[in-house]
Amino acid sequence: MTISRIWVPLLTAVLMATSLHASGCYAEETVAASPQQPTVDGWEFWLREIREGRDALEWSDHRVAHDWRLQAHSDTIRWRLLNEADEVVVQGTRADCETTYERLQAAGTIPTVRGPTVIVLHGLGQSRHSMQPLVSHLRTTLDATVLSVGYASPQAGLETHAETLNNVIAAMPDATTLSFVGHSLGNLVVRRWMSTAPAATLDRVQRMVMLGPPNQGSQLARLASRVWFLAMLSDGPTRELGAGWDQIASQLAIPTCDFAIVAGGTGTEQGMSMLLAGDDDAIVTVEETRLEGASDFLLLPVHHAEMMRSKAVQRAALCFLRDGHFPREPAPPLALPVSQGATLPEGQP
Repeated sequence: MTISRIWVPLLTAVLMATSLHASGCYAEETVAASPQQPTVDGWEFWLREIREGRDALEWSDHRVAHDWRLQAHSDTIRWRLLNEADEVVVQGTRADCETTYERLQAAGTIPTVRGPTVIVLHGLGQSRHSMQPLVSHLRTTLDATVLSVGYASPQAGLETHAETLNNVIAAMPDATTLSFVGHSLGNLVVRRWMSTAPAATLDRVQRMVMLGPPNQGSQLARLASRVWFLAMLSDGPTRELGAGWDQIASQLAIPTCDFAIVAGGTGTEQGMSMLLAGDDDAIVTVEETRLEGASDFLLLPVHHAEMMRSKAVQRAALCFLRDGHFPREPAPPLALPVSQGATLPEGQP
């Protein structure tokens, strides 16, 4: 068992333990935000995410065409081609899988990605399935091809994930415009890719929506780095977000396209986590999400892990991708900290 496979479940458990009080407060918002999703309590949702995320800890997409995907294992030796139902069509060497992919694409079985395209990326230790509520919403409301891209987030650093994203984008020459929606670490993957992407490709990038982005590093990761056994186990993005932030920050581009930020928080100095200073979404502080040059900024009472299931977040992402700004109607009222006995208004956000 590798260090990464030990670290990610352990870190997930630590993060969940520090934010349980927030999960209880925001459970009502989560259910209301995505009526098509089954109602689950916090722990059941967490366990389901771990089960779905096991595959995501090992495989990364290198080509994505709608829901077909060519993937490489983190050992870089094993490759596979998945169809729209996530069934393995072929597995083996890269050459074998690429040959099958190209044959099926030439036959029209794998559709070519054309026109305006939106790429959605998940966060650390999650899978592309975690973004499905948001992806489904965008696919039914946006006149564009919406692709959900998965990457083995804990198995490598941002540079490797950016190279993988570049492979995905390079395989879509007929995508006339590119936009991004990133959750948490996914935003840093895009920013790392932007720092080395060809100018002609960057010219195709239209807009980007950042959900809970650790644009200024992670206070929580830095706290974990001070605990000796957690620091010993951390590698890849977990180390880059914490002790290695000063080095990695200079390698992240500020998007030259229009971009906007959605942060979760309570609107007070007491956020959702007892461990973090200032307002936060239980994982990332509001101040850590900020980035110079943003076209718009929205603070919503939503837990970090639940953003993609929130109707208000989905509406904001759609509006910015389509119109270049967040909804102009008044934002839902922010909840007060649990210690003050406040709850979200029914149906909000």
